[in-house]
Amino acid sequence: MQKKKKNYRPEKRVGKTKAYKADAHQKAIDQKNRHADPEKRSEDRRRAAENKKSNNSFLKKSTNTTFSKSKDERAPDGKIRINKYLASGGTCSRREAEKFIVAGAVSVNGKPMIDLSYRVSASDLVKFNGQTVRGEKKKYVLLNKPKDFITTTLDDRDRKTVMQLVEKACSERIYPVGRLDRNTTGLLLFTNDGDLAKKLVHPKYGVRKIYHVTLDKKLAKHHLSSIEKGVELDDGPAHVDSVSFIEGSPHNQVGIELHIGRNRIVRRIFESFGYHVRHLDRVVFGNLTKKDVKRGSWKHLDKKELDLLRML
Repeated sequence: MQKKKKNYRPEKRVGKTKAYKADAHQKAIDQKNRHADPEKRSEDRRRAAENKKSNNSFLKKSTNTTFSKSKDERAPDGKIRINKYLASGGTCSRREAEKFIVAGAVSVNGKPMIDLSYRVSASDLVKFNGQTVRGEKKKYVLLNKPKDFITTTLDDRDRKTVMQLVEKACSERIYPVGRLDRNTTGLLLFTNDGDLAKKLVHPKYGVRKIYHVTLDKKLAKHHLSSIEKGVELDDGPAHVDSVSFIEGSPHNQVGIELHIGRNRIVRRIFESFGYHVRHLDRVVFGNLTKKDVKRGSWKHLDKKELDLLRML
């Protein structure tokens, strides 16, 4: 029995990809021809404008800014978290405040407060270690400290303190950031901003400090080189950022820059080589200088100085 032959289409088969490309090519040609006709081009533009206008509500999406605002801004009753309240009062940083709260050192309206989520209202009486804490406006005062004043808020031996020099600077309760020895002069910052104060004294952030050092004798060049490389002290290595002779001055006048803040660190560096520091003056702290601040006087930081300080 003879099999019937199948009838095959004589035209050439075209693959899907080629067909798609051919179709797209044809659409492009049609669009080009339509665009060349002024009337059709004008009609297309009119339709596009109408579609854009009618679909405008779908294109615009309202942004939910709830999560971009801080929790304190979202609170309709004006309350703020207790750790921030303590920090704004100059007591400590927010992180330290949390530790004090858990330890039971904070009370609200006469009762111990250990709830970290508690929000303080305007009518609440907050106390830290028995002393009233007030949520105050942030203040930043820069003092050019003279000699014979100790860096403390209270001295039981009735010695002169730096707080006496800034007592008229503001009504808010401010505290010194770091410390200067009794016989060390120069820049000392005061604030009730606990978070910024914590940052400025922490070596992690590397806030620079520059001192003008006056020695009892000329500094030998090989000692200068040794200090620049780093000095091993009793409490560990002391690395300086830079040290050099002051141009135009005798070689007992030295400038030294460092970011570590250990006790009497500058004096101990030079004492380790047999020198005695006759005078020590801090001339730069972060981005702050002694410009327009006479010895024993103070000034409030302006916005530019404060913004630069926060960027450190």
